[in-house]
Amino acid sequence: MTFEDYLATQEKEYEASLKEMYIYLEKLLPQAEFCISYGMPAFKTTEVVIWFARFKNHLGFYPTGAGVKAFEDRLEGYKFSKGAIQLPLNKALPKKLLKDIIKFRIEAIAIKEQQKAMKKKR
Repeated sequence: MTFEDYLATQEKEYEASLKEMYIYLEKLLPQAEFCISYGMPAFKTTEVVIWFARFKNHLGFYPTGAGVKAFEDRLEGYKFSKGAIQLPLNKALPKKLLKDIIKFRIEAIAIKEQQKAMKKKR
């Protein structure tokens, strides 16, 4: 399924915020491919880097539990839980924060892949 296919399943009022997130993530993750995972738009390399979804009052941004925990000190003013950050629709996307979280996720995935490769060599 393409992003356009996914967008066609969403209410028109959600289109602008979903497109903005998609375009920004696509720019940050040129090496990743778009997919639908757990019914949500996502970008993946060897595993999903990030999920996102539009809700009535916020954009959900899902960088895994480690991705949230690593940035808790920068999440003041946002609702968040173990693996999700709620981005209010009445505020601009926090692009620097999102970029830093994506960088963290890419590095974490690379470390995990290196560890797998080392185990195979043993």
